[in-house]
Amino acid sequence: MFSTRINRSKVSDKILMLGEISLILLSAHLGFILADFVLTEPIVSLTLEWEMVYIAVFTFSTMLCTLSLGLYDHKLRETSSGIVKRVFLTQCFNVLFLEFIIFNIADHIDVGFIPLLFSSLITVVLISSFRTFFQYHDLVRLSRRRILVLGSGERAAIIENRMRRDVDRRYFDLVGFVRIEGDKEGYIPEDKLIDIDYLNDLFTYAEKHKIEQLVIACDERRNMLPVDLLFKCKTRGIDVTDILDFIESETGQIAVNLIYPSWVIYSNGLARSKKFRTNLDYRLNAILAIFTLLLTWPIMLFTAFLIYLEDGRKTGAPVLYRQIRVGFDGQPFHIIKFRSMGIDAEKNGAQWATTDDVRVTRVGRFIRKYRVDELPQLINVLKGEMGFVGPRPERPEFVDQLVKDIPYYAQRHNVRPGLTGWAQLKYPYGATAEDALEKLKFDLYYIKHRSLLLDLTILIRTVEIVVLGKGR
Repeated sequence: MFSTRINRSKVSDKILMLGEISLILLSAHLGFILADFVLTEPIVSLTLEWEMVYIAVFTFSTMLCTLSLGLYDHKLRETSSGIVKRVFLTQCFNVLFLEFIIFNIADHIDVGFIPLLFSSLITVVLISSFRTFFQYHDLVRLSRRRILVLGSGERAAIIENRMRRDVDRRYFDLVGFVRIEGDKEGYIPEDKLIDIDYLNDLFTYAEKHKIEQLVIACDERRNMLPVDLLFKCKTRGIDVTDILDFIESETGQIAVNLIYPSWVIYSNGLARSKKFRTNLDYRLNAILAIFTLLLTWPIMLFTAFLIYLEDGRKTGAPVLYRQIRVGFDGQPFHIIKFRSMGIDAEKNGAQWATTDDVRVTRVGRFIRKYRVDELPQLINVLKGEMGFVGPRPERPEFVDQLVKDIPYYAQRHNVRPGLTGWAQLKYPYGATAEDALEKLKFDLYYIKHRSLLLDLTILIRTVEIVVLGKGR
């Protein structure tokens, strides 16, 4: 049922993606035609079969770059100019990727720079126009379902408070909140409350108002819900779901404050085989770490030189620093990073790093913003202490307190920590215990849904964080 609901709610995403694929295919073909029209002599001559292969490769590469810059994030909040900027950056990366990597590997589909440039420019114009049309006409409404929340108390208020923006309600129209006996008062505005005889008229109301989903969010469940009517709703095609599952499917996080022990034990998706975790997982991470080291060693060398010039040669401070973090199964390990703070940064003891931390050096501010400071952690990946994807490892001084203050915080140590993660994509940089709670919601979602496909998606989306400077 969970996957059916997800598929039902993302019809608009499929329309968007199919529309863009069609436009990219058209752009690649028009690039050939325009190049032949402008140039006196064709730069390259491809057979029809290889031209089709090139168009397919161009389309796949463009879609990959589009995903990496966050254009398929359904929570994306951008102006029209921001969308154009992202689409333009997508094609810049696409041209570089094709010209310097793909065409060097498969030179028989190399069409030359001019046709590739024309295809990319046409793509920018068509995709930007299509996105503007899609957003202006609000085609997302095509897939919105009507939901009714059973509850008007503290639990139901989470939906009202945490999902109040249009982007948060992209896939549903909230009809209202039904008062349930036992709910706490004062959490939901009066104009959004629905007073009906839910013990007798729930199904009639749902049918009359074309309700497609009922969300159980009452504060007290025992003997408070009309089980027979809920069963009737379910058998007549109305989805009935718990608030925990609803928030999980709509936000990509798990509401830690709503979790009850039986949900953790019986919920699907939390189990992972030891063989995957210890063997295949490590091999894939090690191969990726070696490949990344081969690509980034010039950047790392230049970064080390800049840190040395700024204050290393005067103070003798090291370029790298090691810090104890809590890893898999709660075991401590030494994380390796480029030094981005002064040598006396923690003379007063361990403390959270803040957004505009005065302890950060000039070079440190830049490398933290673009995540360059974390490149030495590839050594931790090779040693098996970290993976590419997973919850960010935290310092033991903070973990000891967070485990006491936040329920289920220790569960994030059931997977290997990572260079990047679901929480890093979904939540801005945080430096408080409250931020740690919010990030835990995303970490638990990742642990529950962890898969190779999700890991690849996170890695691709991390490009957006690096390129657009969304790091610390």
